[in-house]
Amino acid sequence: MAEFVNRTAELGRLESLYESNEAELAILYGRRRLGKTALVKRSLDGYDNTVVYQAKQKTSALQLEQFIDAAAPSFPGVERIREDWAEVLGYLAEEDAIVVLDEFPYLVEQEESLPSVLQAMFDHELDDSAATFVLVGSSISMMEEAALLGNSPLYGRSSLKLDIRQLPFGAAMEFLDDAYTADEQICTWGIFGGTPYYLEEVTADASLGENVFRTILSRHGTLHDEPDYVLRMELQEPTRYFSILEAIAGGKTTRNEIAGATGIDYNQLSKYLDRLTRLRLIDQHVPITERKERSKRSRYRLRDPFFRFWFHFVYGTGTEYDELGEGAFETVIEPELADFVSPAFEELCGDALRSLYPEHTITETGQWWYGEHEIDVVGITTGETLIVGECKFTQAPLGYDAFSKLQNHVEELRWTPEDGGERVETYALFSRSGFTSAVEEAAEERDDLELFTAGDVVEAFS
Repeated sequence: MAEFVNRTAELGRLESLYESNEAELAILYGRRRLGKTALVKRSLDGYDNTVVYQAKQKTSALQLEQFIDAAAPSFPGVERIREDWAEVLGYLAEEDAIVVLDEFPYLVEQEESLPSVLQAMFDHELDDSAATFVLVGSSISMMEEAALLGNSPLYGRSSLKLDIRQLPFGAAMEFLDDAYTADEQICTWGIFGGTPYYLEEVTADASLGENVFRTILSRHGTLHDEPDYVLRMELQEPTRYFSILEAIAGGKTTRNEIAGATGIDYNQLSKYLDRLTRLRLIDQHVPITERKERSKRSRYRLRDPFFRFWFHFVYGTGTEYDELGEGAFETVIEPELADFVSPAFEELCGDALRSLYPEHTITETGQWWYGEHEIDVVGITTGETLIVGECKFTQAPLGYDAFSKLQNHVEELRWTPEDGGERVETYALFSRSGFTSAVEEAAEERDDLELFTAGDVVEAFS
């Protein structure tokens, strides 16, 4: 089981602040469970002049008292300072301390002036200081209000803003046992995503179904109510947001479909979708040849596979899975699992293109659709090559009909090379269960067709 993986770029950027000869402010934010605290603690390895305070929902006086207790081992003089946030933080700045205020929103809840205190320090008091202040928060909305948006007190004062997101597939798989097959890795990713805390719940001595039942489906599972908790921490009126997320997880991905499924007026829907986008819960997905601000064919999707799984299979089920017992996964989830994981597999195939086609400089990967035409994987290159692919995450081999369909669809895709030359199409077929003999024969005869297994895709990230 991996204790700490990836995040090397983030570590490097934090450590460069600690080494700076000037006062620095870093803002780390992102949904809970993504490993923000672990990242900061790892970045402090080898540093002695540190204060790390994990805020909780307590009164301001108690928080300040406990903060001083946390600072005293490294800076004993802090106990002689008047118990006032401005005085205490000012003293630590004079000592060139590295000060981490974890779960900063809990502090601001009780001490609304704290962002302004820090603002005044950075504006007027820290010219001769080499201190670093690191503010960490799981409530994205409160971090925006305190430090990120244009009207927030600390806007423009930070040297570093880190939007902590899920681990990429390759890093996430370091949490799994080496015995996991490529299929099992892709399915695990399609359910648990790249959130470290969720992946830590997956044990090597249990099957995927046993892990899912124990952690998610059972009402006593450690992750059973996780999305509910996360969303209620961010949203004042969660019911409509829950309905939107459930609709998207169920395949209603256009604005019209979401409005129809939820009963929310089409014209009111934008504010809810914008809010969910800002919270990194959904994103607007457009054909690769279009831009979000102009496209009329946008779709919405849940960014986190785990949230997608929860809203698709768990939300609103009550005690149904407990009544089914340990057979719940095999009865309810497994028959739908291949279809459910397919979108995640398609994204992985797209992300793998750069490794699978190293001879091309691929500038952008994505998907494309227009009317009844759809292409699962598209890679745009700096040259004349357009890479297009079809993905099948089924128990049956990929047949020649899928290749024929891909060739028909690509005729409708409007793209020309930047130099105005004639484009060259290269085909990639991705399959969980291999290929029919007709497809394999075609790949042997053609130099514009490559076949990739699930193992090839997983290997591309190692």
